[in-house]
Amino acid sequence: MNLLANIGARTISMLVEAGKVAIFVSKGVWACCSWPLYMGELLKQMLNAGFFSIPIVGLTAVFSGMVIALQTYVGFAKFSGESAVATVVIVAITRELGPVMAGLMVAGRTSASIAAELGSMKISEQIDALEILGVNPFRFLVAPRILACLICLPLLTLLADVIGVFGGFLVGTTKLGFASRPYMTQTLANLAADDVICGLVKSACFGFTIAVFGCFYGFNSARGAKSVGEATTMAVVAACMGILILNYIVTAMFFGA
Repeated sequence: MNLLANIGARTISMLVEAGKVAIFVSKGVWACCSWPLYMGELLKQMLNAGFFSIPIVGLTAVFSGMVIALQTYVGFAKFSGESAVATVVIVAITRELGPVMAGLMVAGRTSASIAAELGSMKISEQIDALEILGVNPFRFLVAPRILACLICLPLLTLLADVIGVFGGFLVGTTKLGFASRPYMTQTLANLAADDVICGLVKSACFGFTIAVFGCFYGFNSARGAKSVGEATTMAVVAACMGILILNYIVTAMFFGA
């Protein structure tokens, strides 16, 4: 009976948490669609989520492209299929690695930053002060962060696609012995609009997920420094799990049977 009671309690707790997230998401979306839009705060969050994430996204993308080219060559050499390396690199980067790696890197950086910042504001009662001053916290704090991630993640994904393909090109032409012109010709020939669009749709969903979980756990953190640390951890974990789940859902929508 104790086991059943524990399972029931955990299930109810999960449903309650899911309901809180759903309500928070609805408020956040409504805030994004309402006026006023705080452009100064939006630009600040775009700078934080987008511009400052370029180095880590670029570094991850270039080495991902290099590893994909190298591993593909080693695997396909067993079947005399080395000529497909460029095709695999462009498809893997634009469909999967570009958006997913960009999303995970930004989740680890930006979602944690959002949760820590809002959690600190919650502890110091700055959010309560905004409400007393007549400023809607969802419009001033949540909406700019959601919009910033929605705008910046697709742009970062495009950058990751270019850098990742370039990393594969570097390995292919310097280490694997491919000629530059045929490699680029094959890459461009296999660059499909559907693959790029799928990656951009994924990245927009990832950006929304990153911002929502960062804001949710920051807004709902308890008093104390320990609670802020726990909220930051939960935001990153939830955002990464959401990215992986959404990655499968969007892929199934685009390429599922």
